[in-house]
Amino acid sequence: MSKVDEFRALHRGRAQGDPLILPGPWDAASARVFVAAGYPALATPSDGVAASLGYEDGETPADEMFAAIARITRSVDVPVSADVEGGYGLAPKELVERLLEAGAVGCNLEDSGPGGVLKDPHEHAEYLAEVRSAAADRLFVNARVDTFVHGDGDPGQAVERAALYVAAGADCVYPILAPPAVLPLLRAGIQGPLNALARLDGEGPSSAALGELGATRITFGPGLQRRAAAALREIADGLGR
Repeated sequence: MSKVDEFRALHRGRAQGDPLILPGPWDAASARVFVAAGYPALATPSDGVAASLGYEDGETPADEMFAAIARITRSVDVPVSADVEGGYGLAPKELVERLLEAGAVGCNLEDSGPGGVLKDPHEHAEYLAEVRSAAADRLFVNARVDTFVHGDGDPGQAVERAALYVAAGADCVYPILAPPAVLPLLRAGIQGPLNALARLDGEGPSSAALGELGATRITFGPGLQRRAAAALREIADGLGR
């Protein structure tokens, strides 16, 4: 079984309350830690990778992002999906080629642009369809829906966008920052796997609880990198100066 087939299989037939947990490595060392802990697949966060490279979120040059993704995929033997933001202005065929060259089995593509402006959902669906056509079955496409972070938070709008993206060939839909209470409504209206963001500050539901609410898989955005940075700061403060 290829890595992308392995990755797809991890999303199928999951029991309610047992979502796929995908830690987000920001470099090769963190990726190895997560694999050693037993996780069967990983999903890079663009914000966490940006921080590790010295950039603000959304400012990482495409070449550096793909190089970072490649270092991560080379360091582990499990499937790795990559957050490539809005695609860096690349044509679908080139985006697919660069993801495959970097060793990724999937990608996140968001439907907002610079300044947090939501893209026209029909135009974005066309872009996703072109990505799917270029990738065929070689990539697992996770379509991020940004209505809860950059829009008015209307669940109906999120479901409408999701339907367009699934029809275009998206394998999974990611309504980032959707309130947990809305997840059952989204689950009822969205076909296929549903990605939810878990918070690590103790303010949100656990991963299992998000699964009970309808999430198929759980990612953490830059949360793990930020927790690691906070832990390192504590260690640094204790070193003495």
